[in-house]
Amino acid sequence: MNTRVMKELLRKRLIDMLGLAIAIAAFLAPMALAKPKHKKEAILPDFVWQAQSVAVVILPDSPEPADDPLANHKAQENVEDAFLKWGRFRVEQERSVADLIIEVRKGSGKIANPTISHGPMDSPPGTIEATDDTIRVGVKQRQPMNAAPAPGVAVGGSDDVFEVFSAGSEGAPIWRYVAKDGLKAPGMVAVGKFREAVEEAEQAAKQQSSKSTPKKNP
Repeated sequence: MNTRVMKELLRKRLIDMLGLAIAIAAFLAPMALAKPKHKKEAILPDFVWQAQSVAVVILPDSPEPADDPLANHKAQENVEDAFLKWGRFRVEQERSVADLIIEVRKGSGKIANPTISHGPMDSPPGTIEATDDTIRVGVKQRQPMNAAPAPGVAVGGSDDVFEVFSAGSEGAPIWRYVAKDGLKAPGMVAVGKFREAVEEAEQAAKQQSSKSTPKKNP
């Protein structure tokens, strides 16, 4: 089968999938709109603000938008840069040596969006970056490139996703922020909201500690 025929078959398949996805999205949209996007977050546990390092990774099984196959990769780098500017945590390239794992996914801004699986999410073999007082050094593993890109359609996932996990944890995220343009540079609202949560938790812990410390008699 020549390349032209293959492209035409893929195009027709994508159109059919997109039509089905739009129908499903139209059915689910009223339920999605009925749910509030944000709610009052609980105070973070102490080990989060006491952590020393983070690793930023792409949310597993995240498809790449067909019109921007590097969207998730760019979001990952933007989050890493935001953490470097913050300067509170050391940014690791290997999740096995980090205290916290940050998983991100760039939203499409659409209810249904054409996607590519096994897209060009490759990254450079080595990186060295620095700010005034923080250095990021590491090796990023390349994605296998022997799998052919597969077209598809993602229903939902219109918003950016930023999730925080404890290293080694496979359960629910400790903290989560989902919003339109939450990972958009240079604002990086998601990182800013996480920073607020971390500083709030640290302040609450210090206040609790000061209350529990017995006062010395004069």
